[in-house]
Amino acid sequence: MIRVLLVEDQTLVRRGVCGLLALTPDIEVVAEAADGALAIELIPEVAPDVVLLDVRLPKRSGIEVLDTLRERGQLPPTILLTTFDDDDVLLKGIRAGARGYLLKDVSVERLAETIRQVASGATLIRPAVTDHITERVKQIAPSFDSFDAPERLTRRETEVLRMMAGGYSNREIAEGLRLSEGVIKNHVSIVLSKFGVRDRTRAVLKGIELGYI
Repeated sequence: MIRVLLVEDQTLVRRGVCGLLALTPDIEVVAEAADGALAIELIPEVAPDVVLLDVRLPKRSGIEVLDTLRERGQLPPTILLTTFDDDDVLLKGIRAGARGYLLKDVSVERLAETIRQVASGATLIRPAVTDHITERVKQIAPSFDSFDAPERLTRRETEVLRMMAGGYSNREIAEGLRLSEGVIKNHVSIVLSKFGVRDRTRAVLKGIELGYI
């Protein structure tokens, strides 16, 4: 059973999420918090497997909750929830230690699957906020040379590719994943090499074709 702590200030939203997750046999909401200050106290005490954390909260924001618990070494795997598309908030959340990011209108199936993957150790940088970028890229005809059956990407390479699809620079990806810019450049080069493409745009297109994005 995956134990979830939900941090959300709106009662109706909180009840709705709890009701939806109650339909999944392997996920249980074990505690709730209605503001950031309470979340900072409650999360270390409950020690959930996954935290669902609203970005905009009274008393302390979701980003402040992340920052505080990360500095204390008490941050469990956390998924940010928000009602608005904001790339800046996404990047701040990643920098602060968030492992996933979803809009609140996400389907219960996708929410549950994201919780499962984050609980298993994955970092899911495929937010709905970048979907408009992905859709725009899909409109470009993929008429370029690439490998038909490229070598599989590692989990880290997949994370880097997904942030590339979001339009982030190597420096921003490095800050978000807490790695050096040199390491990110190396990951980008490996992705391009595995896909048999010569630039980042073609890598993103190939990633969409292969289902990484």
